[in-house]
Amino acid sequence: MRYSILLITALLCLTSINQGVAQAYNPVKGCITDSNGDCLPTTILSAVPFLRIAPDARSGALGDSGIATSPDQNSMHFNSSKLAFIDKDMSFSASYTPWLRNLGLRDVYLAYLSGYKQVDELQTIGMSLRYFNLGEIIFTNTDGIQTGMGNPREFEFAVSYNRKLSENLAAGMTAKFIHSNLASGQSVDGIPISSANAFAADLSLTYRKKGNLAAEGSLLTIGGAITNLGSKVTYSGNQFRDYIPANLGLGAALMLNFDDYNSITVNLDINKLLLPSPVSREVINENGDTVPNEEYDCCPENNWPDYKEKSIFGAAAGSFSDAQGGFAEEIKEINYSLGVEYWYDKQFAVRAGYYYENPLKGDRQFITVGAGLALNVFGLDLSYLVPTNNRRNPLDNTLRFTVKFDFEALQGS
Repeated sequence: MRYSILLITALLCLTSINQGVAQAYNPVKGCITDSNGDCLPTTILSAVPFLRIAPDARSGALGDSGIATSPDQNSMHFNSSKLAFIDKDMSFSASYTPWLRNLGLRDVYLAYLSGYKQVDELQTIGMSLRYFNLGEIIFTNTDGIQTGMGNPREFEFAVSYNRKLSENLAAGMTAKFIHSNLASGQSVDGIPISSANAFAADLSLTYRKKGNLAAEGSLLTIGGAITNLGSKVTYSGNQFRDYIPANLGLGAALMLNFDDYNSITVNLDINKLLLPSPVSREVINENGDTVPNEEYDCCPENNWPDYKEKSIFGAAAGSFSDAQGGFAEEIKEINYSLGVEYWYDKQFAVRAGYYYENPLKGDRQFITVGAGLALNVFGLDLSYLVPTNNRRNPLDNTLRFTVKFDFEALQGS
């Protein structure tokens, strides 16, 4: 339980974790450095980060990739427009992801329900519900005195509409409602904490082209999606609000059908948050002196940095050119996901993947493996994560699973 307390404390302090730490931007090194001159991490932070967690076991086994993989019940998280190419009438799935299981916690988890219904040959609608339970929490004040118990939780409800624009091209649009209740009823420095709500939208495109690179044909898929573009949130009811994790994702996948029984798909995703890069309070000038950074806050009296005061669209547009380290730092903000999926007789799958994030931008690096079973009505996916560095991951050595149901096959049986 004490680890849950630390987790909630971290979530509530996202906007101020770097305050009080001696740091300044060093133009020579191209990074924010500490008092020893070592580069410090400048991870881009947001509210409701659970929106960026890959929710299902299939994508979890493919290095958290899924923008251009074949469409399935969980496509909405990555790229809902893929659903326009679905070849079944109706299906849904349920996924369960234990969270921080390595710390001995049993009540922290992510649950995800999703599915689709084909309207006609051109149109498909999708729905999903994501629920993140953070377990039972003991709240304390700054003196360590208990102030009550709580059960922080967050959820997202989403509906998508997807349509083929041509034989090879499809577009999708998703509307979302997001609710986050971390510490309602508590207070910090006399300021009452409330739940936060937000509305967001996803826009996506998918292009597919058949080829003859293998004996039984091939399929090239290219996808792109802007996700979680929506309103800012606050937990204290004031004018200072935090961004939700808007993201730009691009992906490509190549499927090779060797014969009637064997096929393999290789896919690559790249993702970049459409949020402002952190700006240091101080900067080291040409004389080697540490001086206040004029770009940090033009109005110090409001105690809120300028880069957090941008509009939603201004932040998204500026996210490609606002890093203090210039283009070199912008490149570091891109995450990479690589996945390989092998199917035998369209019934049994073996998967593997790799995820990479720059050490100064979060340092998540891990290998994933998994398997899938597809029967007539029922399907099951499993995935397992293995870290490749010393950075602790909430999913270290954790087994995740997804159960799938095909209504069309059920009706035909």
